[in-house]
Amino acid sequence: MRFTISREKLQEGLTAVTATIPAKTTLPVLANILVETTERGIRLSGTDLDIAVSTEVAADVEAMGAITIPAKKLSEIARELPPSPVKIAAAGEQRVTLDCGRSHFKILGLPKDEFPSFPAVRFNESWRIRSGELQKLISHTSFAVSTEESRPILNGVLWELRPEMMRMVATNGHRLAKMELPIKSGAAPSSSDLIVPPKALEQVRRLFPEDEELEIARGENHLGFRSPFTSVFTRLIEGPYPPYDQVIPRDNNRIAVADRAALTSALRRMSVIASDQTHRIRLSFNAALVRFSVQTPDLGEATDELPIRFTGDPLDIGFNANYLLEILRYIPTEEVKLTFKAPERAATLEPEGWSDPASYLCLVMPLRLLD
Repeated sequence: MRFTISREKLQEGLTAVTATIPAKTTLPVLANILVETTERGIRLSGTDLDIAVSTEVAADVEAMGAITIPAKKLSEIARELPPSPVKIAAAGEQRVTLDCGRSHFKILGLPKDEFPSFPAVRFNESWRIRSGELQKLISHTSFAVSTEESRPILNGVLWELRPEMMRMVATNGHRLAKMELPIKSGAAPSSSDLIVPPKALEQVRRLFPEDEELEIARGENHLGFRSPFTSVFTRLIEGPYPPYDQVIPRDNNRIAVADRAALTSALRRMSVIASDQTHRIRLSFNAALVRFSVQTPDLGEATDELPIRFTGDPLDIGFNANYLLEILRYIPTEEVKLTFKAPERAATLEPEGWSDPASYLCLVMPLRLLD
């Protein structure tokens, strides 16, 4: 194998792939990137056995071949190279030489045969979705997944595909984010529910431009996303997703509309004094304003007020300020609508005055107030 590539193209390919390389592994080849020559240049691939990414970049190929090279060292070398063409050659199955300007490196790799093969995904039965629509769903929901390993099913994002729409839902049991988008008929399979690891969705969001059309297909327990130059494969999480629809309240009759930026600022100020364990803040709603109050025995107390539009009986309710702040970061409008039923019932947050065809709803469970 022998090829010449620009330093920028080499760095571009490495940046795309290295995010999937595990920091620690008992299988040495997983710390390596597979480098293969193609008709259009070179293909770089990396995997941690759950997620695999491969991308093709332009290069002048002189001799075909393939080898795996330590990802961390290759990335560090590429970052420090002078702005000159990079010549890479493999002598045998394990030796790699890299020349750039007056710099010369010899690196030990591993044979291509040791690199795991990518999962079998049936792209002949694929469907197509514009990357921007998928990215919108991912960015507005995946933040809400659970990071606890006690309920693995909640470590994934539920992706519901229907003939006329697609929906993503994520929850950790204390908060939930749900977004759905109408899609062109025939753009997706008849009906399918997939539970996708958020790390894989983050690669999809990061690697594919918004205006690109993605080809998506599934295997027995894998999902594949690909464009003309880049592919992402992921293992799906198995099992039934909890019936999330049952926890979304339909009868919340207290409604508050607030300026999103002002609400965010007030919550940030209050969270400075809130407990590091619970992040509990009391919100007291009445007809014209919401009053924030925090009391933390070993720190002190704080209060603040914010004008709002509120309908319904006055209400005192407690929340984890961090959950509210995280949701508010993804509300796409200047105003946010909050709905409540009672101090111990779930509250919802939605964009107010949003003209987008997508629908978006977040839910947060309250905390018990200590009087």
